[in-house]
Amino acid sequence: MKRQTKPLLRRTTPINCPNHKRMRYSERSDFLSRVMVQTTPESTTELPLKRWTVEDYHRMIAAGILTKSDRVELLDGQIIEMVPQDPPHASNTSSFGNDLVILFAEKAWIRTQLPITLAPNSEPEPDIAVVRIDERRYRARHPTPEEIFLLIEIADSTLQRDRTRKAKIYASAGIPEYWVVDINRRQVIVLRQPQADAYQSEQLLAANAQIAPVAFPEVVIDLQHLLL
Repeated sequence: MKRQTKPLLRRTTPINCPNHKRMRYSERSDFLSRVMVQTTPESTTELPLKRWTVEDYHRMIAAGILTKSDRVELLDGQIIEMVPQDPPHASNTSSFGNDLVILFAEKAWIRTQLPITLAPNSEPEPDIAVVRIDERRYRARHPTPEEIFLLIEIADSTLQRDRTRKAKIYASAGIPEYWVVDINRRQVIVLRQPQADAYQSEQLLAANAQIAPVAFPEVVIDLQHLLL
């Protein structure tokens, strides 16, 4: 996945910005000064953070508090800043995405680093999401759990977080299958059978292995062509 740093926001005042009005720069700066608290990962556990909901998150986007230039995602009620990708991460994400588009043609859509909505308090942007084909092309909303077949995160320095925090969020949402691509060790961790907040099945595959997603057993993926 895209490497992440620290939670950006915690709620200190109610959101009173009307979502039909775009905020001027000065208004946005003033509002953020009242609601944004930057913390280090170590101090996060010491703060009584108020969790944001997906609805809160969407209101902030609609009001212009969060913009396209803010590289963030909502994880378990916290708004997390994402840092730029390094070349290995970008290359592997592109490789997986391009190949999966061909393999899943007319079966599913491949979304690369785009939001998915996991109510009530997560809206992550997984590196790759294999989702149900939607006749409206998800113009008015993001895919929800019942429309998601498979999620993939490309992991380098974020391996531990992808295997724990992200896995917990995805399992809790009932995502049936989740892969963590460990690009440093050139292997793939396959997580299946979500129950409560954990996956009951974990399989480790080497770069020379083949795998077929649960939802599409006829689609056999040769990992050695994808892991660069």
